[in-house]
Amino acid sequence: MSRQRVRVLVVDDSAFARKVVRESLELSPHIEVVGIARDGLDALEKIADLAPDVITLDLVMPNLDGLGVLQALQGLPGRPVVVVVSMADEDSELGVAALATGAFEVVKKPTALAIDRLYDLGDGLRATVLAAAEPSARRRSRPPPSRPPRRLVRKGDTQLVVISASTGGPQAITALLRALPARFPVPLAVVVHMPLGYTEAFAQRLDAACDLDVLEARDGLPLRPGLAIIARAGAHLVVTAAEGQGWACRLDAQPDSAPHRPSVDALFESAAREAKNGTLGVVLTGMGADGRQGAGAIRAAGGRVFTESESSCVVYGMPRSVVDAGFSDAQSTIEGMAALIQENL
Repeated sequence: MSRQRVRVLVVDDSAFARKVVRESLELSPHIEVVGIARDGLDALEKIADLAPDVITLDLVMPNLDGLGVLQALQGLPGRPVVVVVSMADEDSELGVAALATGAFEVVKKPTALAIDRLYDLGDGLRATVLAAAEPSARRRSRPPPSRPPRRLVRKGDTQLVVISASTGGPQAITALLRALPARFPVPLAVVVHMPLGYTEAFAQRLDAACDLDVLEARDGLPLRPGLAIIARAGAHLVVTAAEGQGWACRLDAQPDSAPHRPSVDALFESAAREAKNGTLGVVLTGMGADGRQGAGAIRAAGGRVFTESESSCVVYGMPRSVVDAGFSDAQSTIEGMAALIQENL
């Protein structure tokens, strides 16, 4: 049986951007562009008429902007999954707000409008649209079932919590950190795959929403209890020994073969080296297998790894890779993850 094509609506106020996005998507035999919309109001009408599976959405548009479209879609039965196509450097705060409002992912649109630069977004955009159409992504409009976390018996030795996420990660990270208390007794370090220019705005939004203190990582920043560090897009976050005692952040922007920068593996492996069996790794929703190697390093050092359950993941790729490798000590929905962590410190 041939795979059913994903029906996509392209929403952008720029005729040139619509053309490029449409032509890029149509290079895949698994994608059908069923229509275009020139602004948010036009988009809502086309969504009602065409019932697309996925929409690609610009954020800055006349009449009704991208955030307005996302807000209008909230609670709508059978709503399409939204992939934001945005100029990250200019729209970072809007992009973070879009992710918080339910966007599946942000694909960075090149800032230059040269044809060769715009067509560079093609491979990543096609992969993201296809992932967005998967049933697990469409489940996000329904709250996942609540499941009690599995209780472990080893307590009292966790010194550092390292957390990772990719697709669907901003929402999952927000839900997890908001559920943790201001006096959380150990430091936290977080890698979430986001476009360049987004992590500072994301950290600021989290800091305002959480009882924890939240900061974007910078070289030499000390880790301390009650503080969550968000890795900066474009550089690996590595935990190193601080002068005196404890740990500090080190940022590594040198080119390497890692498919993501920051890399979950880089953070997890450094945590395992420094905190050894006091490391607790947490792998949340995301595409791919970044974090599997790092989870193995944590387990080899005597630490523990928790993974998000498939039922609440937007994409069960990263957690599945850890579970399949035999590195997951316990699983929980995102709603139960904070409790699982606190019960096993």
